[in-house]
Amino acid sequence: QVRVVESGGGLAQPGGSLELSCVVFVLSGNIQYINTMAWYRQAPGKEREFVADITGDGRMSYADSTKGRFTISRDNIQHTTSLQMNSLTPDDTATYYCNAVSVVVGEGRYPELWGQGTLVTVSS
Repeated sequence: QVRVVESGGGLAQPGGSLELSCVVFVLSGNIQYINTMAWYRQAPGKEREFVADITGDGRMSYADSTKGRFTISRDNIQHTTSLQMNSLTPDDTATYYCNAVSVVVGEGRYPELWGQGTLVTVSS
């Protein structure tokens, strides 16, 4: 069974920074490939929205609201992705979810997996 686990959330002041991390791991077997890894977020009372993603060959894309402030990266060996968030504002307050698309494990493929989320609160 494949798991997705986020970490790094917490409280930050406006203008501050936080880094989120996500690891995809399997309880038995080996992960051979993950196509796209992404971050989404959901603020209270709002729908989940795209934050950033990165493909297996390193192509990145960002939401307009995070471009220039957030940086996504990944490690294809460790099957991790990180999200460096700078110049945070209260509008960035949300639960952040890690998403892994097309995870290949042995002969199987998991189309899409989500983590449980990590809460980011930006407040003075």
